Amino acid sequence: MRRVLVTGASGFLGAHVVARLAATGTQVMAQGRDTARCAALDAGGYAVVRRDLSRPFDAATDATFGEPDAIVHCAALSAPFGRLSDFETANVTATRNLVDFAQRQGVRRFVHISSPSVCFAFRDQLDVSEDMILPEPVNAYARTKRQGEKIVLAAPEVGPVILRPRGIYGAGDRSLLPRLLGAARQRPLPLFRDGHARIDLTHVDDVVDAVVAALEGRRDVDGQIFNVSSGEVLPVRRIAEGACARAGVALRWRQMPLWPAMLAAGVMEAVALRLPGRPEPLATRYGLGLFAYAQSLDISKAGRILGWTPKVSFEEGLDRTFGNEAEGAGRAAA
Repeated sequence: MRRVLVTGASGFLGAHVVARLAATGTQVMAQGRDTARCAALDAGGYAVVRRDLSRPFDAATDATFGEPDAIVHCAALSAPFGRLSDFETANVTATRNLVDFAQRQGVRRFVHISSPSVCFAFRDQLDVSEDMILPEPVNAYARTKRQGEKIVLAAPEVGPVILRPRGIYGAGDRSLLPRLLGAARQRPLPLFRDGHARIDLTHVDDVVDAVVAALEGRRDVDGQIFNVSSGEVLPVRRIAEGACARAGVALRWRQMPLWPAMLAAGVMEAVALRLPGRPEPLATRYGLGLFAYAQSLDISKAGRILGWTPKVSFEEGLDRTFGNEAEGAGRAAA
């Protein structure tokens, strides 16, 4: 029986990966930090280790995690704003510790969940491929996810595979749709460039399929990076309107000039970094950029090499998120 360590199992994607692998008979070790969510995994019969991956590993740590055949590294600090040092701890130090562990244990496949934010720039970018020359990172998250990729790819003996899934949503999502719906409830959403922005999102079930494909891939996938998305490039306006309609949120739009808003967001970020607790500002430049530019990924490489293609359209994804099977998640997201 294959043994797989899944990090970030108390998070959205990690929990879905754990459930899928366990359902297929895989022996799963789930790592997480959220006490309540780890307790829920415990109650569900999963083997759980509560540990901060950024702390140095020792012999006892290695023994706790056992000898996995493969690792799926979902754990990360994912946010549009925050201190660089916090992102470095969660996304760089933790990844380095985990790769070192994988090398000691002879792991033969290391699936690292990265992010298309490493490719993001404040301009229209359609059909972005995995081999593009990466732009200057737009925030600390993008910078540290790029560093994490380099650490993983520098260890070819662990069979590294990088996945860059775009905008993951679905039942249990605590980030993308809840942020959007929360903002829509509080104020009009900005409409930049006459609603020109569009993007490709990814339902969590498609991401989990890509993880499984990466785990099962032949050795020729080692060292490869794969974009993951629905392949359906939709206007941001349609995405917001569809989600708000399902959640019962009255959506309002406000036409706004882009660059004055970007300047104001930059000032708010600079001020927030100096406030006690460094609270996330009302708007960030990265967040506004998502409402301003056309962004999409070329996912053909995953089809050719991994044999993976997306199956869930946005409309079906909304059904799975807000429909009967995700009633509670839909109410929470609203």
